[in-house]
Amino acid sequence: MLKRLFFIICMVLAAAPVLGQQDTTLLRYDNRELEVQRITEEDLGPFRNNPDFDYEVVEPDITWWDNFTTWLGNLFRRFFEWLFGAEKAIGFFAVFLRILPYILIGILLFLLIKFFLNVNSNALLYSKSNEAVVSLSEEEHIIKNEDIDQLIQKALNERNYRLAIRYHYLLILKQMSKKELITWEIQKTNDDYINELKKDELKTPFSVITWLYDYVWYGDFPIDEAKYSKAENKFTSLRKTLENYA
Repeated sequence: MLKRLFFIICMVLAAAPVLGQQDTTLLRYDNRELEVQRITEEDLGPFRNNPDFDYEVVEPDITWWDNFTTWLGNLFRRFFEWLFGAEKAIGFFAVFLRILPYILIGILLFLLIKFFLNVNSNALLYSKSNEAVVSLSEEEHIIKNEDIDQLIQKALNERNYRLAIRYHYLLILKQMSKKELITWEIQKTNDDYINELKKDELKTPFSVITWLYDYVWYGDFPIDEAKYSKAENKFTSLRKTLENYA
C-alpha cells in the first residue's frame, strides 16, 4: 500500500511542471486592410542601369577571321597529330597548335612587308639613277607652266634623246589643246586624244608620233642621235601643221 502511494506521489510531482507550462498565448487576428505594393518603371530604372544586375550572356559574333584561324588551326592540328601518331593533342602540344596559325600569319605578314619595302626601295634607287624619268604629276606642270622648247634643248645638250622625245610629245599636246582640238586632262590616255581628233590630216600623223612616243618612252627603247633625228622630223612636221591650222 505504501509503495502504491509513493508511486502516485511521484507521478503527480513529475506531471506538475508539464501542467504548469500550458500555453497562455492568446490567438490574435490581423484585420488590417492589405496594401498591394506595385513596382513601377521608375523603380526598375536603377537596377536596369546597374551592370551588377545584368545577367544576360552575350556571345560575340563569329567573324571571317575567327573562321579562318579556326580552320587553319584544325588543319595543322590534324597534320601534326598524323605526323606524330597522336589521336588528340594534349598539354604543350595542344597549346602550340592553337597559337601556330597566328605565328604563321605573323611570318607571312612580315615577309609581305619586307617584300614591298624592298620593291619601294629599289624603285626609289632606280628613280634616282634614271634622270630621264618624269612622273605623271609633273606632266600637267610642264604643259601649263614650262617653256617646253627650252626643255627640249636642255635634254639634247645632255644627249638625253628619250626625254627630248617626251617633251616633243607634250608640246604637241599643248598645241592641240590651245587650238581646242583636244581637251587635255591628266587622266586621259593617248588613245583618247587620237579619238578626239576629227580631221584625218591631224589624226594620222598624231597616231604615228603617239606610236613613236609610246615605243621610245614607255618601251624604254634605246635611241641614239640618228634615230632621234628621224623621229624629230615627224614631230616638227606635225607642229608646223598645227601652227597653220585655223
